[in-house]
Amino acid sequence: MTHRRSFLTAASIGAAMGALKLAGPAAAQTAAQTAAGGAAAASPDGLPRNSGPQTGRWRPPHRLGLGGQPLSNGFGKVVSDAQAIATVDAAWNAGIRLYDTSPWYTLGRGERRMGTVLSSKPRDEFVISTKIGRILEPDPELGLRRVANWADAPPFRHRFDYTADGTRRSIEDSLQRLGLSRLDIVFVHDLSPSTSDIGDWREQFEIARQGAFPALARMKEEGIIKAWGLGVNDPEPILEALKVSQPDLFLAATQYSLIDHDKAMDGIVPALEQAGASIMVGAPLNGGFLAGKERFNYGQSIPQAMLDKRRRMLNVARNHNVDLRVAALHFLNASPVVSCLVPGASHPEQPVQNAEAFRTTIPAQFWAELRQEGLIHERAAVPA
Repeated sequence: MTHRRSFLTAASIGAAMGALKLAGPAAAQTAAQTAAGGAAAASPDGLPRNSGPQTGRWRPPHRLGLGGQPLSNGFGKVVSDAQAIATVDAAWNAGIRLYDTSPWYTLGRGERRMGTVLSSKPRDEFVISTKIGRILEPDPELGLRRVANWADAPPFRHRFDYTADGTRRSIEDSLQRLGLSRLDIVFVHDLSPSTSDIGDWREQFEIARQGAFPALARMKEEGIIKAWGLGVNDPEPILEALKVSQPDLFLAATQYSLIDHDKAMDGIVPALEQAGASIMVGAPLNGGFLAGKERFNYGQSIPQAMLDKRRRMLNVARNHNVDLRVAALHFLNASPVVSCLVPGASHPEQPVQNAEAFRTTIPAQFWAELRQEGLIHERAAVPA
């Protein structure tokens, strides 16, 4: 029987060698630059990319991606397979080449839906990230049901496993669901105090420190993956991970956005800058709140302070004929600590709108008024 590590190593090295032979010297040079981190630049299609002389840890070449939470029946909303697949197709046709998913997204449904599209695309043309930390196990006594934030979850149970063996098993399972031979980025998922069913998150963090962290670091050294980090909704595990390991980037959901970034500016942002690591921004519109939805992040309860702040931001946006949703994406793209952002979508028009957002400009007076009104942090980067 092939050992998991041997299987992953052989499969990935073979794929990587084939890619280098096909890509040639120019691609190798671009890869070397990207591996060092990088500055934002616009590509010919108008979408932002990481490019130029680069320093720090690995960053994906594409700054705009597609988050897989909503199309996986997130927010308790059922999305048909056909609509989910059409959404991924629309993202691809809009030029988006960065995709994020997870086994936790409706217990495997998200990976299967995303893989239905991506498994038929040229593998070297896109970047895919998924996550480890939960092992899914079938249970014949279960039917379709709501699990946490997921509608119509399939008949699987999950258990937390941040060990090295659990990490390798999770990656193999994800490759099967996605229909792919290799991954680019792997995040250690929900190792965080706000994960309600994790128990003592620091105890689980210690398991990951001895298990998942070194296992993923070895996979990166061996060329099995390009990068790794944590996907969490709280700053504490990010700050702890930077002390004990060398992750490349963090999927920081609900922690850095146009409307809610003050805490990050005094916490994870300087820590990441010092380490040379970066943020993949999850929930960049705060669960659709900045696009006008009446929810905030992953819950239905909206803090009054956020409602008041959104109202004031909308007033400034009207003064300058600016779409606040578009401005929110531009704000994130301006930050040097942000390597990419992955707004989620559940309808084909949404990723198209996100791509179009970067083919527009925001007047400098809009940013100046937001700062003057105290609506953005005094040190927060804004578009030039």
